[in-house]
Parts: sequence; C-alpha cells; structure tokens
Amino acid sequence: MPHIGAPELILVLAVTLIIFGPGKLPELGKAVGKTIKEFRRSSNEIMDEAGSAKAMAEQEGQQAVKAVKS
Repeated sequence: MPHIGAPELILVLAVTLIIFGPGKLPELGKAVGKTIKEFRRSSNEIMDEAGSAKAMAEQEGQQAVKAVKS
C-alpha cells in the first residue's frame, strides 16, 4: 500500500477546504473524530467478546477432557 506523503496530504486538505469551505471543516473534523472513536470502541468490544468466548471454550474443553478421563 503506498504511503501518503506531504504533497498528497496538502492536496487532499486543499480539495476538502474548497469543497466544504472553512465553516464546515470544524464540524467535519468533529464528525470524523467521533466516527473513529466509535469504531475503536466497537473494535475493542468485539476483541473482548472474542477473548471471553475463547476462554470459555478452553474451560469447557478442559472440563470435557476431565469428564472423559473419569
């Protein structure tokens, strides 16, 4: 994946400024920030749930092995 350099970033910012105007940029930045925050929170929740499910599966597996050995 190619990296975005300074000239590309400046071009993107200039086009964004032209399209949305200086009045909308703070609102746009705030919306992007909220979106990223929500995405990270959701990702962390999913990872936590996956970890809990894995731990439960391992525990049930160990119990099943003990039951079979008995």
